[in-house]
Amino acid sequence: MKTFNVNTLTMTMAAILLCSCGSGSKKAEAATAENTAEAPAFVADSAWKYTEAQTLFGPRVPNTDAHEACRTYLVNTLKQFGATVTEQQANLKAYDGTVLKSTNIIASFQPEKTARILLCAHWDSRPWADQDPNPSNFKKPVMGANDGASGVGVLMEIARLLGKEGAETSPSVGVDIVLFDSEDYGCPTFYKGPDDDKSWCLGTQYWAKNPHTPGYKAKYGILLDMVGGKAPTFYWDYYTMKYASDVAKKVWDVAANLGYSNMFVPGEGAAITDDHVFVNQLANIPCIDIIDCDPSSQNPFVEYWHTTYDTMAN
Repeated sequence: MKTFNVNTLTMTMAAILLCSCGSGSKKAEAATAENTAEAPAFVADSAWKYTEAQTLFGPRVPNTDAHEACRTYLVNTLKQFGATVTEQQANLKAYDGTVLKSTNIIASFQPEKTARILLCAHWDSRPWADQDPNPSNFKKPVMGANDGASGVGVLMEIARLLGKEGAETSPSVGVDIVLFDSEDYGCPTFYKGPDDDKSWCLGTQYWAKNPHTPGYKAKYGILLDMVGGKAPTFYWDYYTMKYASDVAKKVWDVAANLGYSNMFVPGEGAAITDDHVFVNQLANIPCIDIIDCDPSSQNPFVEYWHTTYDTMAN
């Protein structure tokens, strides 16, 4: 069995977010009654399968056949789970003027409920391996098994569980799983112009300004990014604590109670420009980022980040 730590993430989120679930094999004992829940059984191998399935299309770079094929796969699979699926299509302009044919994929469960939570990840992959140890690989696309596909894989497994029939497994709130596009098309290191933080997370910026439902609000959101690595460490990034510290502390407290404080480290990490920044700033939804990072390192991310080595083997 391959090592893949998605089960720890999901039990943590399920304990907080799916508070009314009444069946399952894992019980999360949190610090307060509000956060105590019996989570549905999460299958790590299933999340692995959904992650691997994305990589089989190749790098999911906007404007490529692999990107379009993966979009079809994700949309059709989420519909099979019983979600109300919205495809938010937009032509987004990249830092260099390239027009990216982008699609944010929104899977809504119990859309009639007004109280909602947001779970999100990005499904595209980076066009350039500009952190690769071999400069000749800089302009090759990244497979993005961890950086993108792993977070989506977790959310696909959660979607499968949410789609199961039976009121006893339905959360008391509506859940929106949003897969953001064109996250990883930000300025490469070899670009000679200015490095603009807003060149990243283009799909998220569009969604935050043009939500799939007019006036959309969620109680809070959780972003997953690079969650499939070996022996990950998840710290509180700067923007998580600035905008959603209460949510972060609840998640990390549950993780500690489950015995995963070695992974969910209650300490400050780096200031990371990720989708959650724009969910917080533009959509005004408190959103945290669960992302593998080591703040003590010069490069806080895993060594294969934005390289040709971001594959299922790692």
